[in-house]
Amino acid sequence: MKKLIAVAVATAFALPAFAQKAEEKQSLPTAEERAGNRQEVSRSAAGATLTGKVKTALAADAGLRTVTSINVDSADGVVTLKGKVDSAELKKKAGEVAKKVDGVKSVKNELRIEAPKKG
Repeated sequence: MKKLIAVAVATAFALPAFAQKAEEKQSLPTAEERAGNRQEVSRSAAGATLTGKVKTALAADAGLRTVTSINVDSADGVVTLKGKVDSAELKKKAGEVAKKVDGVKSVKNELRIEAPKKG
């Protein structure tokens, strides 16, 4: 019984020291890591803003207003258009509209041309 009590007391004293060592391993981010995190958040926000601008421009264009299958992604000023359109003309027009948006450096037009199904 004395051994059991001794083990319990030793364990009770050892646990806080063990927990403290575990906490020390989880250090706070450095100034460089925090700056990198801020840049990443800023870059993501800028990309989301640019994506929104391009989507708005596509929706506002009379020829593209009814096209709902265009997905827009952007990163560092590069806009990628994906999805389906009915004709080569719509594909070209979507690319041109996207290029005119302020902040767009280049456009990757990956739209696929698929004629509407007759039903």
